[in-house]
Amino acid sequence: MKKNLYADIYFEKARFFRLVLEPDRVDEIASGEEEGLSLRTIEEDFKNNLQYTTKHFEEFLKEQAKTFFKKEHLSSFEHLRKGLAQASPEEELPIDRAFSFLEELKKKIPKDPEIRHYRLLLSILNKKILILNSDGELRQTERKYFRAAILVVVEKDGRLERGYEVLGYSLPMEEALVRDPRFFELSERAVRLAKLMLSARKAPAGRMPVILSGEAGGTMIHEAVGHGLEADHAEEGLSIYSGRLGEKVASPLITVIDDPTLSNLYGSYNIDDEGTPAERVILIEKGILKNFLYDRFTALKFHKKSNGHGRRETFRELPIPRMANTFIAPGRNSPEEVLKSIEKGLLVKKMGGGEVNPLTGDFVFEVREGYYIEKGEILYPVKGATLVGNGPKVLEIIDMVADDLHFDPGTCGKDGQGVPVSDGQPTLRIPEITVSGVLE
Repeated sequence: MKKNLYADIYFEKARFFRLVLEPDRVDEIASGEEEGLSLRTIEEDFKNNLQYTTKHFEEFLKEQAKTFFKKEHLSSFEHLRKGLAQASPEEELPIDRAFSFLEELKKKIPKDPEIRHYRLLLSILNKKILILNSDGELRQTERKYFRAAILVVVEKDGRLERGYEVLGYSLPMEEALVRDPRFFELSERAVRLAKLMLSARKAPAGRMPVILSGEAGGTMIHEAVGHGLEADHAEEGLSIYSGRLGEKVASPLITVIDDPTLSNLYGSYNIDDEGTPAERVILIEKGILKNFLYDRFTALKFHKKSNGHGRRETFRELPIPRMANTFIAPGRNSPEEVLKSIEKGLLVKKMGGGEVNPLTGDFVFEVREGYYIEKGEILYPVKGATLVGNGPKVLEIIDMVADDLHFDPGTCGKDGQGVPVSDGQPTLRIPEITVSGVLE
């Protein structure tokens, strides 16, 4: 019989609400709650095993967990689990307030013949989590997420454009609305962007300097760099960063950090989904590769210590190394100085979707909002631009880093699981990168 190196029990009670409004109807409304319990074991040959159930928790623990846990530890776990399962009235989801908030945003969309359609989305997710591991460590936490987004579609002379805005925090709804007044500006911002794109010109094409605004969020650092710094990729030789600890991998101006302990960002937490306390991890420091993101499995397998980045979407999945709040640290330049330094080039204020090869870092990213620059001045908006390059190589050539740090919320997908994250960066200057335009 194989020896087990580690085991943990994960209990989760989740309550959710999702609301989608369109101009003349409620397109979607969904709410509910679910409880689940899972047992994960790691065998000596480094095989992960997972069993889970949504009912008969006491019987499941008695039958499946007694081999791996002391009786008194299981008794303490069950006592706390039963307490977490009791929802009090004040914990009810603010459904009425959610409707009124979206209606408020709806009223701010002008009656403009160019606006053909819009879609307002709001989601609330509350989780209570309890974790016991085979070392006898018992930890619990509660997470509350709030996210709102709007998509606006406009048309002029047969040309369709869209504007999309999103905000999200690891906070209850009312606290999030107080923290960031931009929630109440989502409609105006999405309409502005959509209508701006109606006047956009064809994007230039070729090799040129590009400024990534802080407002562009950290899409590039997350997709083209961050996944390569997760230990399951990096330690298994599946990343361009594999075997390169201590080496120069970026410009001396670049420091990359993942910090789940930042206050209430969408990817924030105090313990990860294995019960390990969250840690601020410096991944790249002044261009030198310093560390990877570890969960318990990869830490055990490669004789390292978990740094609190084992995450799972629900009790049904295994925890794996994941980013949380990943960002490039701010520098010393002002955004204005970076802009003035460009003779001719592109300013990217919002990134869109794209594709990345996680093994090489090669990427193609859509530019959702971009502007042509000449002699340090913004001349006009452009459409149809894509950035084509290699994430690690881009980090090596960045030659200006501003002092403005912005974060955007998102849901990161990996191995079929989605978890809340935030990606951030200050304004950056890439001295040369390929910009692909469109033909009209």
